[in-house]
Order: sequence, then C-alpha cells, then structure tokens
Amino acid sequence: MATIEKRIGKSGKVSYRITIAGGIDSTGKQIRTRRTWEPPKPGMTEKQIEKALSRAVADFEREIEQGYRLDHKQTFAEYAKYVLDLKERTGTKPRTVERYQSLLERVNKAIGHLKLTDIRPQHLNTFYQNLGEEGIRNGATKAVAHIDIRAWIKNNGTSITKLAAKAGTAAATLSAAINGEKISGQKAAAITSAMGLRIEAVFSLERDTTPLSSKTILEHHRIISSVLAQAEKEMLIQFNPASKATPPKVQRKAPDYYQPETISQILDALDNAPLKWRAATYLLIDTGCRRGEAMGLKWESLDLAGGIMTIERALLYSPKKGVYESTPKTGKSRVLKLAPETLQLLGKWKTAQEELRNGYADAWIDTGYVFTQDNGDRMNPDSLTDWLNKFSKANALPHIHPHAFRHTAASTMIANGVDIVTAANELGHASATTTATIYAHQIAEAKARAEDVRAGVFKRQ
Repeated sequence: MATIEKRIGKSGKVSYRITIAGGIDSTGKQIRTRRTWEPPKPGMTEKQIEKALSRAVADFEREIEQGYRLDHKQTFAEYAKYVLDLKERTGTKPRTVERYQSLLERVNKAIGHLKLTDIRPQHLNTFYQNLGEEGIRNGATKAVAHIDIRAWIKNNGTSITKLAAKAGTAAATLSAAINGEKISGQKAAAITSAMGLRIEAVFSLERDTTPLSSKTILEHHRIISSVLAQAEKEMLIQFNPASKATPPKVQRKAPDYYQPETISQILDALDNAPLKWRAATYLLIDTGCRRGEAMGLKWESLDLAGGIMTIERALLYSPKKGVYESTPKTGKSRVLKLAPETLQLLGKWKTAQEELRNGYADAWIDTGYVFTQDNGDRMNPDSLTDWLNKFSKANALPHIHPHAFRHTAASTMIANGVDIVTAANELGHASATTTATIYAHQIAEAKARAEDVRAGVFKRQ
C-alpha cells in the first residue's frame, strides 16, 4: 500500500513523497521504499497532477512487485567503474579490462555524468554520430619516425620486445613505428621516454583529424551495452537503452591467408632460420593455433611419441601486467594431431633446449614452456611477431603475421571439405557459428565448387 506526502519547498516548488511498504527485513522491521515525484510540466491543474501522480504510484508499485530498485542517483561513470572491477574479479582477461578502461575514457566524457535511469537511446546515437566526425580526437597527434629506431635498438644493446615492455606498449606498435607507419602521439611519447630522448628527436608529429572507424565506434557501443546490461541484470534500470540504440555496421573483411605457393616460399626460407623460431612457425602453420597458445605450450602438454599436443593455456601480454599465463580464448582445452615435420623439429628443439639448460646450470629458469628465452624464462608473445616481421623482410616475403597462419589453416580445411563443426573444434572457436561468420567467403567458394562437381554428373563423354 502506497502513502503519499505532499511537500512544498521554500521556493514554493511542489513535490510528492511516495512510500511503499512491503516485506520484512532480517531484523523484523518492515521494508519501506521511497521515491520523490514532481509534476513533469509547469502549470498543471490539480486534476492533471492527481492523474499523473496516480500513474507514477502504479508504476512504482509495479517496479517494487517485480523486484526493481531503480537507482536515481548513480551515474554511468560511477557504475561503469563498479562493472569493470566486477569483470576483473570474475576472470575477464587483463588486456580486455585495459581496453575497456581506454574506451571508457571517451565514453565518460560524453555520458559519464548522466544518471543510469536518465540514459536514452538518443544519447547513445548522438555519441556514436560524434565519434564518426572529423576532429573527434581532440588534438590527438599521429607520429612518424624520422630516425632509424632499429639501428638505435641495436646500438643500445636492447631489443624491440624489451624496449616495448619498458615503454608499456605492444611490440607490434613499436614494429609499426620502425617500419615507418603512423602511430599515436601518445604511444610515440612513451617510446621516446623509454629511449631517454625527446619525442621531436625521433618522431615527426601531425594533428590527427580523422574520425574513428566504424569498428572502433562499435567497440564503444559494446562496452556501454555491457555496463547497462549489468545494470539491467541488477535491476537498477528497467531496460538496456543500448539495445535500442543504432551503432554503425561494420563490414567484415575477408581474413588474410596465404596461398600454397606463399607457404612453400616461407618453408624454403625457414630452412635457414634458427631452430626455435623454425619450430614455432611450423607449429603455427600446422595447427592454426593462436600465437599465445603456441607460446603457452608446455612440454607436459606435448606428446612427441603420440604426435599430439593439448592446448590448455596461453601466454598473453598487457602493458600493465606484463607477460602472464591464461586459459585459451574460449576457456576450453583441445587436442590436435601434429604433422611429422612439426614433430621432428620440436624433437630437435627439445634436445637443443636441454643443451641450453645444461649450459646455464643453476641460472636456468625452469618454466616448462616449449618456447623460452635462452635462460629458460617465458617469452613475451610479441617476440614471435617481431621475429616473423624481421624474417619476412630479410627474405623478401610478404608481411607475415602469426594470425594469418590461423586463417590459412582454416581456409585449407574448408577448401578440402572439412565440416564447419570439426573446423571450429580444431581452431578452438566458441561455436561453429563463429567459424561460419569469419570464413563465410571461403565457405561460399567451397559450396560453389561442390555445386559445380555435382552438376558435372550430367556431362556425357
């Protein structure tokens, strides 16, 4: 039963305090839930106020009956911080949390001040529109290196991986700068600070006026939706306004993969590569596993005699946490059969690693990983990307990225008639739907070839 108390403020402003009693708490006291209601329009008649107040009371009673406790005070920024803490406590990967934090910096500037209950789809649509306009980066800069950073690294006795770690950035970002690609001014500043140099001594800067890509805008939408979905789940709001918003659509690019002739060229070049890197690259080509899964492989998960490996962990890197061990992306382990060529190289590398172990003696760090630093310590997974980068340049090969081997393995399976469910299991996808979405183009091509073959049955010789 609701009780209503009319209140008149010092300024003459009229409001109504609605109190609903229902249930008993753990101490035996009756639970009372209150809400202050104000007439939505000035100049309303008593009859209009009475009618609107009656509706407000009915809505409030229905919310209480359904278990809702609408939070009229908490802002989006306050609640988003709580949600990120919750995600971190419940196992969301550090890299993902760091990315969410980065996205929320821009989100909070736009809607962080809004109360959860006040957010509407229009607020979000306006925000997405603004993100797609030129100048949204607010004076952000792009930087292009005008010195040979690779030579500086060599002369200073360090490596791309070590310098990137010191700068708190990904090795891929540093590699991009080395290759003359544009990187953010913020990343450039971090790199030059790690080098002990002024940014102007290494990079040329220009104002970045480009709008955000549809993909990046969609990332902002997803974190907003995730925060508001949690608020809906906790019954702080009645519905998730992000579900009614209209973010941009992203055109999925066909995955990059290597043709058989390119793979042959890579294999030929690998004949002269260091054994560790040759074995690691063969593993990527053979299985299509993720880079972190290859770097996270331990000898205990590798059966050389049986020719199989079990993928049950991954090594990842985040600027804040460094190198850390995690589960595979889907959280599930999987068993893969290895090709004889891959097994042979892994066997040779195991012998070579044992020799390193004996050489280091007590200084050896026994981590159990297949691919390690010379002293046995675990490797930054960015090291593999960096090595493949240098390897492709040195051998005049197309740019090689570890994930392209994964796409190649998937495309090869599909082209040779492997069903989607089996391909999904081999790749470690959460579901066959994921595989079908990513490799829709290859599936369509395979279907077309199958139809051509089927139609050929009517051709007479």
